Amino acid sequence: MLNATLPLPDAIDVTDATAPEADECAPSDPLATLARRAARGDVRAFEALYRAEHRRIYAAVWRLVGGHEARAEELTQDAFVRAWKALPGFRFEAPVGAWLHRLAVNTALMDLRARRDAEDLEVDDSTLSLQAAPRQAQEHQIDLQAAILKLPARARAVLVLHDIEGLTHEEIGDSLGIAPGSCKAHLHRARQHLRRALGDTA
Repeated sequence: MLNATLPLPDAIDVTDATAPEADECAPSDPLATLARRAARGDVRAFEALYRAEHRRIYAAVWRLVGGHEARAEELTQDAFVRAWKALPGFRFEAPVGAWLHRLAVNTALMDLRARRDAEDLEVDDSTLSLQAAPRQAQEHQIDLQAAILKLPARARAVLVLHDIEGLTHEEIGDSLGIAPGSCKAHLHRARQHLRRALGDTA
């Protein structure tokens, strides 16, 4: 359940948040149905939207911040708080899922930019889920994660979204607000960076 301070009535029962009442003119996209109801102040619909999208949004943020679980969860919460506040003005010109994804990515990017000059970020080895891998594979994956972590925020975002999440350049451009051509350039530079960092001259 969303753990954030929102201007919501205390007495609302959200135990059945996954089954809000049907919208009279519901669009075919179930997320849009929930978002339209949430935009009108329906807390149960927003809780359902949160439950439907939390895992996907968290996974994207987690990768962008280099596997830092606590920070990823905090930024995910921040993104949903921003979504709650922004929904009344959302025009539904883009898919709700893509809008939430872009909002979450931008939230993570702002955090990365703010931290970039303030601290030397380190990989949180406890969150890399490498227990079942051979030692050599573990070491390589940790090296790769550390190299990704050192990329500039925008390049890291493009690399993660394209090579890990499988988004197209057009989808990434929509999420980050950049042209597909710029996206390709960021990806090329990010891959070059990683090859140099990992000692791969191929």
